[in-house]
Amino acid sequence: MDRKALRVIISGGGTGGHIFPALSIADKLKEANPDTEILFVGAEGRMEMEKVPAAGYRIIGLPVSGLQRSLSLSNLKLPFKVLKSIRMADGIIRDFRPDAAVGVGGYASAPLLWAASRRKIPVLIQEQNGFAGLANKILGKRAERICVAYEGMERFFPADKIVLTGNPIRKEIVPATAEMKEEALRHYGLDPSRKHIFIVGGSLGSRTLNESVMGWISSGCPGGQDIDVLWQCGKYYKSSVDSFMEAHPAPMVRHFDFIGRMDLAYAAADVVISRSGASSVSELCAAGKAVIFVPSPNVTEDHQTHNAMALVRKDAAMLIRDGEARQRLMQEACLLAGDESRRKKMEENILGLARRDAAERIVEEIYGCVKDEK
Repeated sequence: MDRKALRVIISGGGTGGHIFPALSIADKLKEANPDTEILFVGAEGRMEMEKVPAAGYRIIGLPVSGLQRSLSLSNLKLPFKVLKSIRMADGIIRDFRPDAAVGVGGYASAPLLWAASRRKIPVLIQEQNGFAGLANKILGKRAERICVAYEGMERFFPADKIVLTGNPIRKEIVPATAEMKEEALRHYGLDPSRKHIFIVGGSLGSRTLNESVMGWISSGCPGGQDIDVLWQCGKYYKSSVDSFMEAHPAPMVRHFDFIGRMDLAYAAADVVISRSGASSVSELCAAGKAVIFVPSPNVTEDHQTHNAMALVRKDAAMLIRDGEARQRLMQEACLLAGDESRRKKMEENILGLARRDAAERIVEEIYGCVKDEK
């Protein structure tokens, strides 16, 4: 259906978990009307400054950054960066004249949405996690709509503003057909007669997951006699993992710093090991995969545990704590790979939680915000 052309700012980023949903929303806005103009606002030096232009969209960076957990001189600069970012955001809004501003989380989202709300621009928040962060809780009072992926978010936001939409995902993430799995195994050079574990620690990598795999390899890959491993170790850790693998050859393990064809990686996998960021959880639901979550402990309000537990409570996933992963993770994954009945039950349950129309529903809410303001 052809809709009115809009001018929309989408703000946020920092990780793929924020960027890919933002791009999905932008793509759906362009499908609704190709003349819609979209401007992204991100944080200088963060991943969005590369990924968004690669997807064909314009982006402006703000100097905002996050609070460092350790004592750091950069923390003293933070208030000045925030104030400068709010001033820049105000200028961006004045020049671009958006019909609506959408925040997807990440450093740039807060100053942009704050400035937009002060200029009476309709604001929509896309809260991906099951536990809202402080900035979104504050901004929620100024937003017209708050699109969420989990039930029970009334404890963070005004109930009359909440819409349960799910999290947008990349359109190519779907349950694997036999043809897709065959293509995936060929693409990654995996043995069709073996079970396959896919380990993904997010776009930047995960020290815990990487050390869990390396410890398992050092111990002789116990339980992995009939298993191939596909391992995204992260760009940050690539050189150290390369050195380890040279010293500990393991033909059944294939490692990459970044995997672009996530659709094929999911299709190849019998078991996925993953952090439980909101975007990863939503994609794994859509792919219908048996998954072991290892929530990151280095996130605000432990929200990755909340994300994972929403699935664990429905027997749609397993959870291993970060502190236990090095001892237990790979052994549990090997056991799950060999337990077909358990895997099938988990796949059925997790697929039942998928929301494939999240981006379309969020676009509907954006149009609703604009209409309400007219």
